[in-house]
Amino acid sequence: MPKQRGVKPVAQNKKAYHDYFIEEKYEAGIELFGTEVKSIRAGNVNLKDSFCTVKDGELFAHGMHISPYEKGNIFNRDPMRPKRLLMHRREIAKLHAKIQQDGLTLVPLSLYLKDSLVKVELGLARGKKLYDKRDAAAKRDADREIDRTMKEKYR
Repeated sequence: MPKQRGVKPVAQNKKAYHDYFIEEKYEAGIELFGTEVKSIRAGNVNLKDSFCTVKDGELFAHGMHISPYEKGNIFNRDPMRPKRLLMHRREIAKLHAKIQQDGLTLVPLSLYLKDSLVKVELGLARGKKLYDKRDAAAKRDADREIDRTMKEKYR
C-alpha cells in the first residue's frame, strides 16, 4: 500500500485560542501505541484541556484524551495517560528555558496526520486576562456586524 501524502487535520484545540495569546508554533511527533493511532485515524481524540510539560529533558502532553479503540480489546491503553512528544533535544531545552523565564505555557493546538504520521502542533502561549477575552469577543461581533451590513448593501 503506498504512503499517503499531505496533511489531514484530526482535532483542533479551539479553547486554546480563546484562553491564550499564541506567540510561536512548533511541530512535534507523538509516541503512540497501535490502537491509539487507529483511534486517532477514526477521529476519537480531544485536546480541550491538554497542556505540555518538560520533565528530565523530555516533553510530555497531559490531558490529551484518546478514546479507546472499539476493536482493540486488551491492547487499549489508558485514554488519559501522558504521551511523550518527540522533538530534538536542543528544541526541548530552548522551549523549557522560555517556559521557565517568561512564564509561558506550552499548549497542543492541533493534531493531524502528515504523510501517514501523527503530528502535534504546539503553541507557546501567554494567558489572556478576562478583559482580553471580552475585547476579542467585542471585536469579533463588530467584524461580524460589518460583514452583515456590507453583504446587505451590495446585494
